[in-house]
Amino acid sequence: MNRRLPESSEHRILVVAPAWVGDMVMAEPLIRLLGRRDPGAEVHVLAPPATAPLAGRMAGVAGCRVLDVGHGELGLARRLAAARAIRRQGFHQAVVLPNSLKSALVPALARIPVRTGWLGEHRYGLLNDRRRLDEERYPLMVERFLALALEPDAPLPEPRPQPRPRPELTVDRDNQARLLAELNLAPRNALVLCPGAEFGPAKRWPAAHYAAVARHALLEGRPVWLVGSPRDAEVCGRIADLAPGVADLAGRTSLLDAVDLLAAADAVVCNDSGLMHVACAVGTRVVAVFGSTSTEFTPPLGAQAQVLRLALPCSPCFRRECPLGHLRCLNELAPERVIEVL
Repeated sequence: MNRRLPESSEHRILVVAPAWVGDMVMAEPLIRLLGRRDPGAEVHVLAPPATAPLAGRMAGVAGCRVLDVGHGELGLARRLAAARAIRRQGFHQAVVLPNSLKSALVPALARIPVRTGWLGEHRYGLLNDRRRLDEERYPLMVERFLALALEPDAPLPEPRPQPRPRPELTVDRDNQARLLAELNLAPRNALVLCPGAEFGPAKRWPAAHYAAVARHALLEGRPVWLVGSPRDAEVCGRIADLAPGVADLAGRTSLLDAVDLLAAADAVVCNDSGLMHVACAVGTRVVAVFGSTSTEFTPPLGAQAQVLRLALPCSPCFRRECPLGHLRCLNELAPERVIEVL
């Protein structure tokens, strides 16, 4: 059964956000659309610690509550506590973006009257505005998110194939200036390399290839920065060893710092990763290397984004590790191709 929003525009909407950085970035057009449809509404976000900071860089977000429950963990006591607090805030609707059963628990426990989401893991008792996904109609993740802001079967406000909905993140210029000064970075014509990818090795272009791109850029007099989380420190360290002169920032910046640094750069070379989507959302030129994944679901959505991939018979396989053991889709994508695009 589908339930309509209250007729009054004075209502509060809770968006249950994804746990992956890239997916969180792609939720921004939904939040923008909710605000555009109803300027009187307050849009709040419920997000895990990994993605919650990005809510503060989305212009339409009135507030964010962090739900600190580990990936795959039920964490019922923490969900109950969050639901009690959320119930006191008087939300009228929840839009649940992840398809898991657990992600729909808090809105149901908080007794939010309208709980919208794709049917997912048979969430019949948890969602009461249930939608059945037509994958052919909404092939992109960003479109599937956007559709939840509309009445069932309503057309998207930005029809395919172009222009696709483009996420937008705000940049903290004061923080950006602080970072550039403290890290002694020269932003003019800077190239950022983001060699990490949380999904697994089958998404990661080889460190030696990144190092070849870095050396070429350094010979041209371009500053090169390596940006990533603490988990990317090892691969960034290998690149730094192979390309002396790069600024290795892996693990030295927060996620929001990375937003501001990517916005200061001239170009970003990256894997299919969360930082790819961040770079697109701040308007930086992006060269994205794709291996085991496809652009048919989560492509880079920046106006200046270009994808490089090899059309091998075994790709995309959507596996975390190469099932054939050779990783040709990435190993054979030569750094010269990236250099040529840059």
